Amino acid sequence: MAERDVSDDEEMTISSDLVVTKYKTAAEIANNTMATLIKECVVGASVRTLCQRGNTLIEADTGKVFKKDKDLRKGISFPTCVSVNQCICCFSPLPSDADVLLADGDIVKIELGTHIDGYIVQIAHTLVVGASAENKVTGRKADAIMACHLAAEAAHRLIKPGSSDEAVAATVQKIAEAFSCKPIEGTQSFQMGRNEICGEKSIVLNRGEAAAARRATDKCEFAMNEVYSVDIAVSTGDGKTRATDTRTTVHRRTDDTYSLKMKASRAFFSEVEKKFGPMPFSLSSMEDERKARMGVVECVKHGLLEPYHVLYDKENEFCAHFRFTMLLTSHGVDRITKNYLELDTVQSEGKIEDVEINALLATSTSVKSQKKKKKKAVAEATASQ
Repeated sequence: MAERDVSDDEEMTISSDLVVTKYKTAAEIANNTMATLIKECVVGASVRTLCQRGNTLIEADTGKVFKKDKDLRKGISFPTCVSVNQCICCFSPLPSDADVLLADGDIVKIELGTHIDGYIVQIAHTLVVGASAENKVTGRKADAIMACHLAAEAAHRLIKPGSSDEAVAATVQKIAEAFSCKPIEGTQSFQMGRNEICGEKSIVLNRGEAAAARRATDKCEFAMNEVYSVDIAVSTGDGKTRATDTRTTVHRRTDDTYSLKMKASRAFFSEVEKKFGPMPFSLSSMEDERKARMGVVECVKHGLLEPYHVLYDKENEFCAHFRFTMLLTSHGVDRITKNYLELDTVQSEGKIEDVEINALLATSTSVKSQKKKKKKAVAEATASQ
């Protein structure tokens, strides 16, 4: 029997079993790293150490897989960031920066990413230090966490081939309102491709002013064999982000070109291209921090690198952040990163009254359930002919 002719494009999508295997291997490493960091978020833990720990685990575990292919690149697709309380995202301090030590009751957002051969997986989780079934999270912290969690669960069910981002954005907004919260402006969920963290399609949950979104987007319609990094961030405040003088340490290479003038900048950018390629990275991963802090300035100024600024919520407000990676396969929608929220540790006074949203949240998300539903629909269609 002749081998089926497979195009290069098909080999690079999740229609290929090998590609799915690479995604799921990367997801397993991301999940295990996240589980470890969650356990280590205790009173007195160093945020800097947690970030270093996450990156070290990812590098070590990705180094153990697909070892036969020496040219296959793998490792970090988003550096470990640990953002505390009003800090929303992208906090990854350098050794020379002031550290943050976790305290009881802190609301902590962890984000990280992995990749195998350029197939990217991202995950983010929110927890409260010291929370347990006996010591539940309550008040506005609980509202933010539950609103964000349920919004993510709704997005999981709504993102499927044939549907669009409009229903996702509208539903997330309604869920946030049920808990007197707002989606954080400019937060985007992206379609991802091989070595492409921000693909052609994206979902903006709260556009705010036009400048708040990273880029203008058209209506997004989901299709088979696409991969999405679904990013949900919710605030008890007005949903607007605020920049401070906190150092930006996470960057990503762009497709722009420029002839750098400074020797330090050229050496820095060469190291970035060699070690990270198109993946976001932290300056803490560079060989020489001082030289990196010098070289990054010219690279950002001339558009060679895109900075991921450390963003903050309004003082005395709380924010929660969940992110997951999902594959839109022919067998159903497969969420390959885990949800680590322990619902018995969170007690919110908020409640969703919308009948349609509650019905949506009650539907199963298991791939097996989706397969059975699809087979039943085909059988019924055949019988009616």
